[in-house]
Formats: sequence, C-alpha cells, structure tokens
Amino acid sequence: MKRVVLSFVSAVALALVPSSLLAKPPLRSVAEIEEPLFAVAVAKEIADHCDSLSARFWKGVGELRRLRARANDLGYSDTEIRAYIGSNTEKARMRAKGETLFASRGVSYGKPESFCAFGRTEIKNNSAIGVLLRAK
Repeated sequence: MKRVVLSFVSAVALALVPSSLLAKPPLRSVAEIEEPLFAVAVAKEIADHCDSLSARFWKGVGELRRLRARANDLGYSDTEIRAYIGSNTEKARMRAKGETLFASRGVSYGKPESFCAFGRTEIKNNSAIGVLLRAK
C-alpha cells in the first residue's frame, strides 16, 4: 500500500511540474513540426526557381502559424521556435535535406524546368508540397 501511495504522489508531483521544465526534444526531431516546415521550404524553393508556378503565400503563412501554435502546445516557447527557424545550422541542414530530395527526383538548379516538373507532379499528387503551389 505504501508503494502505491508513493507512486501516486510521484505521479501527482510530476504532473504539477511545468512542461517547460521537462526535457523536450529539439524541434528538428518533432516530425509533426519538421515535416510540414520542410514542405513549406521546398514549395518556396520550387516557386523561386520555376516561372510557371507560384507559392500559395497565404496558405504557407497559415501553415507556419499552425506549426507555431502546435509547437507552443507541445511546450516550446516563441523564443525557442524563433531560434530554431533562425538558426544558420538548421537552415543549412534544411537546405541539405532539400538538395537531397531534389537530387533524388532529378531536379537540378541548372535546369529550371526540372523544378517545374517536380512542382507539377507534387500539385497533381496533392502532396504536402503540392498544396502550397499553384500554376500561374
């Protein structure tokens, strides 16, 4: 009985600890934040390199706001979120991840049409990237 009471007291004490004091994984490790953020970055890169496609600006802004709200719900402060988004290390990592994706899909910076073909395929497939793009 004593063990049950101690376990209950421990559980209650843990529940009262603010979530900000509990260890959180880095945002890059939170797939529900990282993957949609990556989709926004890829869609922007496609729109920047393909004249026949544009980014759905307000859809992208809405997605970024949703991601911030979700990260806040998970216990991340706006300061932590801004640090993640603004980190040169994270930007370089995200760029490398994007370049790997592009290379695997035959997209080349020397061939702007390859961005267009990839973007049109994403739009057709209604993917997370495709919903952030539109044909001009």
